[in-house]
Amino acid sequence: MYIKPYYKSLHTILNTIRENPMLKLSVLMPAYNEGKTLEKIVEKVIKQKVEGVYDLEIIIVDDRSKDNTRAIIESLKNKYKDKIVPVFHEKNMGKGAAIRTAIDKMTGDICIIQDADLEYDPSDYPLLLEPLVDTRADCVYGSRFVGSQSKRVLFFWHYLGNRFLTLLSNMFTNLNLTDMETCYKAFKCDILKSIPLQCNRFGFEPEITAKIARKRCRIFEVGISYSGRTYEEGKKITWKDGFVAIYIILRYGLIRNY
Repeated sequence: MYIKPYYKSLHTILNTIRENPMLKLSVLMPAYNEGKTLEKIVEKVIKQKVEGVYDLEIIIVDDRSKDNTRAIIESLKNKYKDKIVPVFHEKNMGKGAAIRTAIDKMTGDICIIQDADLEYDPSDYPLLLEPLVDTRADCVYGSRFVGSQSKRVLFFWHYLGNRFLTLLSNMFTNLNLTDMETCYKAFKCDILKSIPLQCNRFGFEPEITAKIARKRCRIFEVGISYSGRTYEEGKKITWKDGFVAIYIILRYGLIRNY
């Protein structure tokens, strides 16, 4: 008499859990000489509340910084013991290498790449992660060039270079992204772990884009806010990285066995 109602109730609860999963978020944070901003960005990330996300880990990879970045990471680990996963490279290897290290350490269900500066605002997490939480997407790109969110006005040639690289990437991937070079890329962790990555520096951006396109992942794009830095404020990417990106786009677009 009492088993059937109990069974129905349990069945309803299980269906609710399946339809509304509670996920762990891994934040992949490469850091190189970001002592001025690292603590602020970590505190912003920890404050975020995302529907469907029950737990958070921040994997901070210090890429052999020359400033006080390492000391700040150790301080943050003491302050947020269950949230911070610190990793220290023995030599400087580049952003792509730091992201690969973070991928190896992550234990979440979904993940997002977060620079250790203040150019990208973690308050955009709910918007970025929604398509992953509700299982519509395998990965989500945050575009600096669409949406009504505020954007800091900076370099014309840098903007033009980004648009050109995105166009070139789209030609080889057959995607219609507006911002391939964005830092904000979020993934299902099992998808990202399944992709072999090779680029050590900023070539990570066109490489991962080519490989998720080839894997036929469900890719979404949302508009984000953006407060870019000047080179005096610590911006690191240069025109040389633009030429490397062109090479990476051609390499992974034309040669299929990578």
